[in-house]
Amino acid sequence: MLDFYGQLQVAMQHCHSGWLGAFLISLSTTLATQNPDVLSHVNPLIGTTNGGNVFAGATLPYGLAKAVADVDGQNTGGFGMDGSNVTGFSSIHDSGTGGNPSLGNFPLFPQVCPDDDLNNCKFRIGDRKTGYVMDSVHAEPGSFGIQLESGVQANMTVSNHAALYRFRFPESKGSHPMIMLDLTDLWRSRQNASIDINEKTGRMIGNGTFLPSFGAGSYQLHFCVDFFGGHVHDTGVWVNNRAGTEPKRLYVTRGFNLFYLESGGFARFSTGPENVVTARVGLSFKDSEKACRNAEHEITDPLKGFDRLVEAAKEAWRDKLRPISVKSGGADENMLTSFWSGAYRNMISPQNYTGENPHWDTGRPYFDSFYCIWDSFRAQHPLLTILDPPAQAQMVQSLLDMYKHEGWLPDCHMSMCKGWTQGGSNADIVLVDAYVKNLSASIDWELALEAVTKDAEQEPLEWSYHGRGGLQSWRKYHYIPYLDFDPFGFGTNSRSVSRTLEYAYDDFCLATLAGGMGKNDLRDKYMRTSMYWQNLWKKDQVSVIKGQDTGYKGFFQPRYMNGTWGFQDPIACSALGEFCSLTSNPSETFEASIWQYLFYVPHATSSLISLLGGDDAFVSRLNFFHKSGLADISNEPVFLTVYMYHYAGRPGLSAERIHTYIPSAFNNSYGGLPGNDDSGAMGAFYFFSVLGLFPVAGQNVYLINPPFFEEIAIKHPVTGHTAVMRAVNFDSSYQNKYIQKATLNGKPWSRSWIGHDFFTEGGTLEVVLGRNESSWGRQPGDRPPSWAS
Repeated sequence: MLDFYGQLQVAMQHCHSGWLGAFLISLSTTLATQNPDVLSHVNPLIGTTNGGNVFAGATLPYGLAKAVADVDGQNTGGFGMDGSNVTGFSSIHDSGTGGNPSLGNFPLFPQVCPDDDLNNCKFRIGDRKTGYVMDSVHAEPGSFGIQLESGVQANMTVSNHAALYRFRFPESKGSHPMIMLDLTDLWRSRQNASIDINEKTGRMIGNGTFLPSFGAGSYQLHFCVDFFGGHVHDTGVWVNNRAGTEPKRLYVTRGFNLFYLESGGFARFSTGPENVVTARVGLSFKDSEKACRNAEHEITDPLKGFDRLVEAAKEAWRDKLRPISVKSGGADENMLTSFWSGAYRNMISPQNYTGENPHWDTGRPYFDSFYCIWDSFRAQHPLLTILDPPAQAQMVQSLLDMYKHEGWLPDCHMSMCKGWTQGGSNADIVLVDAYVKNLSASIDWELALEAVTKDAEQEPLEWSYHGRGGLQSWRKYHYIPYLDFDPFGFGTNSRSVSRTLEYAYDDFCLATLAGGMGKNDLRDKYMRTSMYWQNLWKKDQVSVIKGQDTGYKGFFQPRYMNGTWGFQDPIACSALGEFCSLTSNPSETFEASIWQYLFYVPHATSSLISLLGGDDAFVSRLNFFHKSGLADISNEPVFLTVYMYHYAGRPGLSAERIHTYIPSAFNNSYGGLPGNDDSGAMGAFYFFSVLGLFPVAGQNVYLINPPFFEEIAIKHPVTGHTAVMRAVNFDSSYQNKYIQKATLNGKPWSRSWIGHDFFTEGGTLEVVLGRNESSWGRQPGDRPPSWAS
């Protein structure tokens, strides 16, 4: 068979234009079939129902501007495919945040007012909300489109700091279509806001002060809106359900008795023959002048540049996903879409706010929207370390910059505000994960050690949004006590069990960093404290479900300062109990049961196995946990438990277990995530699971499992080397799901884990699959590393 150039030479020799044209069309079709656009496998609508809270709109990788339709249903990420009502179109969002809706500031809303009478326009959210046509929704990387039941068609795209909207209005003779701006956000957290409208051009500038949806303090956001394609008919402001063409300025506070006032500005237009008005929205956290500059610099030709912006966004996404290539081996196309979409969603947040931080500017890139690290440290940041190490290095540096300027590493940070701490000091794990994987030589590791050590040794006055609480008791009792007496700092006096376990692993990570930097005394100290988890082990504690003893004895339990035991039902905070929130019903574990936290000793699993009675007892507990309904795949603490059979010498059971969750809990549908995506964490879990290499965050360890495709290759964006995960005897029905043997670059590989140099130096890890569990990876020396005191 002739190659491409051979065929082209033959075609040129024939030199018949018709024949050549037909040949090139045929050849381009063949090449497109062989090399489809990777973006064709990205579905931004996965997770827009069923509590996935995914941002489905137009964005660049890590971009500040995120444009989408906002609804009054599942709107945490702005839009939901739940058939609810559209309330506006806003240009900044977070993705997969859960809880209160995040951002969604200054939404625009297009409408045609009945009889062209300003008094007939609808301003308040409850009045203006409009249904959308389900089949009209179009979402792809870089653009979003939707048609409202009012007949208005909206299409949008973005640059880094600005959004571009095309509103096509239905034909209505003698009318002047309106675009209004609402001085609100999705959560209605606005404290005060202002707007100033240019009577001739319709330009709207202003700002507002808002509250972060899961944190402390407030933030200011500024906007600049310009209109194109229509002649301005009139402009003005509105408050509640009334509007007027005078004045052109408005300042609004929270209102009498904190009553929320709805208000904003509007412009009406005489439109051209296509009834289209284009709106360009610039944003800035610094000032409205910068918001205008951002928009003018990034979107220079609003009327003709829409398609160019869309294509630029697509190319930016292709570039980020280019390191990945897949040979599916006949696997279901829906799994391919879920795989690529998971990678895509991991690059929506954290967000690149370089030049937009009003509090400091180091001259380096600045990332925000770490929402929250308790969710993202387990899989999202390890995934970015592989797919986009330069961005991950900038995120690590941003965490260190927060430490330098705010005094502490964050556990959660959004909209330039401190977010609430959920578990331990989990930024410690992100930093150490970067260190053990040699992420970047530009990171100041001495500063990182200082920051992580401060978390372990100094208690802040307010530890609900950074640092650790109860450190005096930690040092005195070697655990966090139940109903701790802590006059040195303040936070939610709960989570004594989960904080003890998480602080212990944080200390292990600190010890790892200290040891790597030659600080052996510090290493030894924190290796000792990393075993404090053992002090909450109550060996005679039983667990009962619906009156029936599970037959398992020995669980972690809360413990008072005097050493006596408190009690938390081991099934509480699970799917078989009541969900445990940070504020509404705080418990001694956070968002997970004692059953689930039983397995959170990732640095000393061999010690835990001994405590439980050996390999068989450990496997029995894991099996019961996953089969009984106690395991909650919708939340991040369960991730590693799927693969912990490796530590008992049974990697085949990890392979068996993941097949009970994929594809049953993850699929290419609007509700295709089992729970909140948490900035991409669910997508990262799926990606690693399908890849066949699952990270143990904070350690240079990837647990080896059979991939869900025949071959997956990842070219390292920095070193240029390619890591290939290949399955021999792959079958897309997944009858062959057990590793029989493995080779690395042709040489036998018996260990059930591998290090990060597989990605940086490249190589081929080939696993031979079969229908039955084998002896591969079962010897004690082949198990993942584990610390034993």
